[in-house]
Amino acid sequence: MSEKPKPISAKVRAAIDAMVAGDAKTITDAAALAGVSREYLSRALSKPHVTEHLRQKIKRTLAVGAARAGATKLALLDSPNEMVRDRASSFVLGLIGIVPEAAPVDRSAAQLPGLQIVIVQPPGITAAQPRVIGPEPVRQIEHEPISG
Repeated sequence: MSEKPKPISAKVRAAIDAMVAGDAKTITDAAALAGVSREYLSRALSKPHVTEHLRQKIKRTLAVGAARAGATKLALLDSPNEMVRDRASSFVLGLIGIVPEAAPVDRSAAQLPGLQIVIVQPPGITAAQPRVIGPEPVRQIEHEPISG
């Protein structure tokens, strides 16, 4: 036999509805819209059965939103903008696991990360061979305490 659900007051339900709908951005706003104190609503929201009710409301709202988002992505496939069509089609194809293979990268042409300093010498002066400075840890400079 299933246990009877614990009651949730109409005012707490109204506050939850306001939060889920986006009409209340904070618990204080939701409490004011529902006609209860912030403290009362906070205590109610800390109860497991109220938290579960809130979670279920959010889940239902997101399910409806997901349907709308899907329709929007499909509508974008007919956009006059080529970039929008490309991104929408890549997204939709990615949902069913169709993704382009990564192009092989020519590592010989790739630059290594880091800083490169090039010193240009005036004509007639021969420069020494280039020197590569490796990634060495920076030495810490010890400071003496400043006495005032």
